[in-house]
Amino acid sequence: MQPHVLVVEDEDALAELLQYNLKKEGFRVSIAADGEEALMLVEERQPDVVILDWMLPKISGIEVCRRLRGRQESRNLPIIMLTARGEEADRIRGLDTGADDYIVKPFLMKELFARVRAILRRIRPGLAEDKVAVGDITIDRVAHRVMRNGDEIHLGPTEFRLLDYLMQHPGRVFSREQLLDAVWGSDVYVEARTVDVHIGRLRKALNKIPGVDPIRTVRSAGYALNSDG
Repeated sequence: MQPHVLVVEDEDALAELLQYNLKKEGFRVSIAADGEEALMLVEERQPDVVILDWMLPKISGIEVCRRLRGRQESRNLPIIMLTARGEEADRIRGLDTGADDYIVKPFLMKELFARVRAILRRIRPGLAEDKVAVGDITIDRVAHRVMRNGDEIHLGPTEFRLLDYLMQHPGRVFSREQLLDAVWGSDVYVEARTVDVHIGRLRKALNKIPGVDPIRTVRSAGYALNSDG
């Protein structure tokens, strides 16, 4: 599953450059041109990392950062501040507001990518690692293999992506719509019942190996992967 980066930048040329290079590095990218749009996009679909410019129209980057930190669902969302302000006082203010890192313009793209990956490794290790384990299930993204209690489980590509996404957020309940958006993509029309079909296939494959059913169905809410497998 590609990590999702939200770039909040009002300079079109820089936003396009960041989008192009981040995509080349294997990230999914969304763009917001002002602070208001950034808050709306995060509410609609929370990214894995936010690259946030300090100076923005409508709502400043500092205020966006403060509001994101004030919301329960985005309290731990990784934020990298991007700014032309290199003074120590500004840097301290940005970090005190809740930013995880701070990069001064102009910057090297390689440095930005390294910092994004470092934050993912630290805060969301499930996105940065090739192998992830939750309970008795292990997923290997490079070899495209899934193991449960040491036995290999064969999954189709959609079930693999679905399991990968659930394993990034063990214990969290996702609605059908959220899973459709994350696994199939927001630009593809698929009926919500499709999620039920693929969850059924995934559950059947996982339960071929003896053990507790790792997928929890929450009535009227959605599905979750039990954090203890």
